[in-house]
Amino acid sequence: MRFATDEKAATTFEMLARCFEALGAVPKVVLADRMGCLKGGVVANVVVPTPAYVRFALHYGFRPDFCEGHDPESKGIVEHLVGYAKSDLVVPEDLVGTDLVRANEAARAWCDEVNGRRHAETFAVPAQRLEAERHLMGPLPSLRPSFSPAISRKVDRLAVVRFGGGRYSVPDKLIGRTVQVQVLGTEVRLLHFGEVVATHDLVAPGEASIKDEHYGGARRPPRRKPRPRTDAERAICDLGEVGEAFIKAAAAAGVTRLASELEELVALEPAHGREALVAAMARATEFCRYKASDVRSILAAGKGLPRPARAGEALVLDLPKVPTRSLSAYASDKATAS
Repeated sequence: MRFATDEKAATTFEMLARCFEALGAVPKVVLADRMGCLKGGVVANVVVPTPAYVRFALHYGFRPDFCEGHDPESKGIVEHLVGYAKSDLVVPEDLVGTDLVRANEAARAWCDEVNGRRHAETFAVPAQRLEAERHLMGPLPSLRPSFSPAISRKVDRLAVVRFGGGRYSVPDKLIGRTVQVQVLGTEVRLLHFGEVVATHDLVAPGEASIKDEHYGGARRPPRRKPRPRTDAERAICDLGEVGEAFIKAAAAAGVTRLASELEELVALEPAHGREALVAAMARATEFCRYKASDVRSILAAGKGLPRPARAGEALVLDLPKVPTRSLSAYASDKATAS
């Protein structure tokens, strides 16, 4: 037994599929009420099922049947069971239709309880009777069919599809592919060639449901690398991460004459060498000094620059080596005589 908020065809098919999966088999005949979502028409008081219900029945291999109109005897057992569930579960547990999660959890626990008890009329335990009768049913298919009309969406470069104003992530290997979107109650399913590749809770328009496992771990912010155009820009970018970091930090600091400063920095390399220039630019970036004159001053200071350590870090100093003596050399003559 499960609860739902509507009686649409997709919801009904979902409930039937869960019933078959709980049984572990498929009955040969399924008796249904004359629901509008399953009834395509009535001819001579014989119900004609909808094409979708016929496809669903063919997939599972059962014959669809419908109860007689205004005939309680054709469905009295089921109606009595529904009334029993209401009086024994819904009313005592004070279940409401808006909290489906709690209602379905209570339904699972209730089914386990009543199916494990001995029936008052048949004197059989339903769970044990099911094991004895399962061989009379048909096999359960390996895959579920599509329960609702799928809507196709193309996965964008961020491994996200848009649906109903919301955004939902899929595995990044599907970027550029087309997936199908299905909505079952409050759940959104994304399928690729019939296989469910992602499930999300339905979100409001403008919101997003993103899962890190779709990106191979925690998502990293996009890295926007500088795109050099002039010779000076290319030369600085060729210095590696230090050159790119210098350009981005100087631009963020609002250095309006950055283009001319880069030309002056390039002219320093022949005189001081690439290694020294990279080290000087790294120090200039660390201390937020973005002019060529600052880098020139760092190069001129050479190894005489101070290396301040941050609070909490070990202070490592290159101290000069001096001659040392053993502790016995500091003993007094009196102590030696004694």
